[in-house]
Amino acid sequence: MKLSDELTWRGFVNQTTYKDITALDGEPISFYIGVDPSADSMTIGNLASIMMVRHFINHGHKAYLLVGGATGLIGDPDGKSNERNLKAIDEINKNKVCIAAQYSQIMAGQEFKLVDNYDWFKDLNYLDFLRNIGKYVPMSQMLGRDFVQSRLGSDGSGISYAEFSYSLIQGYDFVHLFREYGVTLQLCGADQWGNSVTGVDLIRRIEGKEANVYSTPLVINKTTGVKFGKSEDGAIWLDANKTSVYSFYQFWLNADDAGVIDYLKIYTLLDKTTIDDLSSQVQQNPGARSAQKALAHEVTMIVHGAERTTNVERVTSVLFGGADFKSLNNEELDMLSGEIPKFATGKTVTEYLIEAGFAGGKGDARRLIDSGAVTVDGQKITEDSLINQTCLIKKGKNNFILVR
Repeated sequence: MKLSDELTWRGFVNQTTYKDITALDGEPISFYIGVDPSADSMTIGNLASIMMVRHFINHGHKAYLLVGGATGLIGDPDGKSNERNLKAIDEINKNKVCIAAQYSQIMAGQEFKLVDNYDWFKDLNYLDFLRNIGKYVPMSQMLGRDFVQSRLGSDGSGISYAEFSYSLIQGYDFVHLFREYGVTLQLCGADQWGNSVTGVDLIRRIEGKEANVYSTPLVINKTTGVKFGKSEDGAIWLDANKTSVYSFYQFWLNADDAGVIDYLKIYTLLDKTTIDDLSSQVQQNPGARSAQKALAHEVTMIVHGAERTTNVERVTSVLFGGADFKSLNNEELDMLSGEIPKFATGKTVTEYLIEAGFAGGKGDARRLIDSGAVTVDGQKITEDSLINQTCLIKKGKNNFILVR
């Protein structure tokens, strides 16, 4: 499958400066995509764009992955109604290291060059920048940006010169990479289109050459109609310290039937035959959730690796699939302990139910036990007992207690 066909089938087609995206099927292109280190982790919103990058690389194009050490010091104002708080340089530096590590994990051995725009901005003379770059940027172009208009309007909060200049800084990234590495294409998410075309215009005005931008659409949850990638607890992060591996896996496992095939196309590398087969399974037997299981497995593998994926699948099987709790190893018990109420040994089942908030008192706990609503290690109990070893107490279908 040609790259243009792959991008179209997977849903990666949005705005582009190319007249025809079959231009991507020709000679190798040097391209870049960037992310600002505004946090110490990327989200699954970033992941969608990086998965698109993998297809570009697979079809012979050369990738430059940018961590915005310079732009991160200012912060992208697009989509923000108020001025950002500036982040400390130490925090930005820490975030850059974390994001670079995530790039490496997701790219899984594919060849790319990591670049940081702080490297070419740190020694750049301000007057030289104004003369050599700023001179080529029409004010009408910058004032016409939607976010500028909204911030400067009667109901707007105003905008600083620093944030106003953000798109010019990002535009110069493209100029520098064009000059240094022959980069002629920028990939971006749909929300970065305005910032990205600034670089195209600068290269045309300064260098007299053609460059292009290719954007991927925002992923929309078809069931809710809102931007995909958030849970009740907020954004879904790629860092296990911000979104646990268990929560990450469960997010994909709970994907809606209406959108799961789209998510498989965007967030996995499964081929068309495999995804078409999963699509048929969704239509024939949605209750089996075969597509969701494949999605959760594949995305967790890409982001967290094989070992953690195996661990979280075993934990999930114990909680919801009837697998033997005693088969879990220490790492899996550690994973489980971060997700459900955990208590030390030495108390009765009744006491654990009360302390976990699953029973209102001793009488309520006894009624639950008598009715067969409580299991210990998968076995229904009919009377209260003292727990002196590691075990899993379950009330109903979805309430768990780890005694360890």
